[in-house]
Amino acid sequence: MRSRSLAQLAEVVGCCSPLARQPLSADQSVELARVFKAMGDPVRLRLLSLIASHAGGEACVCDLTDVFDLSGPTISHHLKVLREAGLITGERRGTWIYYRVHPELLAQVSAVLVPAAPDDPSGIIPDGITSLPVVDR
Repeated sequence: MRSRSLAQLAEVVGCCSPLARQPLSADQSVELARVFKAMGDPVRLRLLSLIASHAGGEACVCDLTDVFDLSGPTISHHLKVLREAGLITGERRGTWIYYRVHPELLAQVSAVLVPAAPDDPSGIIPDGITSLPVVDR
C-alpha cells in the first residue's frame, strides 16, 4: 500500500464537514476509512495513545515494545500501519527510532465526528466539546 503524505491526508480530511452536516465524498470516505482502520486495532490504538502521551510528545520504540506481550516484529508492523496512515512519523537516532504523532491530523479526523452546533453553519467545534487529546510541541 502506498502511503500518502501528511499534506495530502490533511487536504482530504481537512476539507470534510462534520458527518452530521454533509455527506462525505467517495474519496473522503476512502481516506478516512483508511485512517480509522489503522486506529481500529486495539494494539495500534494503544500505541498511538502511548506515543501521544509520552513525555516530550515522542516515544522511542524501546519504550513501546516492553509494554506489550508481543514480538518486536509485530510491534514494528503495527507502527508501520500507523505511519502509512499518516498518524505518526518516525525518526531514526542511532539504533533507535523515535515516534511522534501528527496532532493536526488527529484534530482534523476528530472534527469530522463532531456535529456542528444547530445555529453554527461553520462546522467549528462548539465550546465545551473536545476532540482527541493532542500533544503539545
